[in-house]
Amino acid sequence: MGRAQLKGPKSSTAAARLGPGPWGMILALVLICAALSIAKPAFLTLPNLVNLIRQISVNGILAVGVTCVLLTGGVDLSLGSLVALTGVIAASFAHPRQYPPAVPVLMGVLAGAACGAVNGWVITRGRVAPFVATLGMMTAARGLALVLSGGRPVSDLSTEFTWMGSSDVAGIPVPSLIFSCVALASYLFLNNLKLGRHIYAVGGNENAARASGINVNAVKMLAYITCASLAGLAGVVLASRITTGQPNAGVGYELDAIAAAVIGGASLSGGVGGVGGTILGALLMGVINNGLDLVNVSSYYQQIVKGAIIVGAVWMDRSRER
Repeated sequence: MGRAQLKGPKSSTAAARLGPGPWGMILALVLICAALSIAKPAFLTLPNLVNLIRQISVNGILAVGVTCVLLTGGVDLSLGSLVALTGVIAASFAHPRQYPPAVPVLMGVLAGAACGAVNGWVITRGRVAPFVATLGMMTAARGLALVLSGGRPVSDLSTEFTWMGSSDVAGIPVPSLIFSCVALASYLFLNNLKLGRHIYAVGGNENAARASGINVNAVKMLAYITCASLAGLAGVVLASRITTGQPNAGVGYELDAIAAAVIGGASLSGGVGGVGGTILGALLMGVINNGLDLVNVSSYYQQIVKGAIIVGAVWMDRSRER
């Protein structure tokens, strides 16, 4: 079977279905930034911009991870709870003079990978819908985070561990450097490696992918493990940044991540999207959140705005499919 068939029928019309495309996203981002700079001159100050890219990092890492799942035609609603769980686990290994800083990072990522493996197994072997399987993991992971922490933040973290979330390198926040490395690695994986093309193929046309010899279940397992591993990394970064492992952290993060990916061109039906668009989507979400804070919009109204953005992103995705 030819390469075009492996990608599925959606790939051939991807350009037509990406709506305004990256230039439209960039234009929207520029216009919003211009409006915010006029309304609040503090928006374009260096401290705010540094804070902005630091804030975007966690959601950006999550959005890149969930893009892999969306490309297979699935979804992962457990990301926010995994951020809390992996943050608590990482913080538990990050007390001063306990372990080298690499240990809590590794434990957080491995905990995320284990949860992703459970999600993938339930979905591929148990034939449970991704929405239901990951919704169950969302509840279970949150409960496990509360159990492991006793319902209290895990504090007293080493300075070596908190350095990762609060320090800069050449003026660039370390979380942003981590996000950049994740985005670059994911871009190369999806666009240059055989397994990456298989992810597109499964989402584009699962039956055609299976007929061409692709192990569809293995590809889906890989996508969910990758997504949850990156959620683990995001949980570690967040715990390092706020200097505690919070069992109640990450509430609603999965929705922000999915919205960023869909705004960036990822289709909820699978087979269409990419890391570049997801990064633009994460930037747009971050700028909007930062701008709402600067203009002193109440957090209650911010939730309404974010809800409208999420619904609009899904509406836009459905419009692209039509």
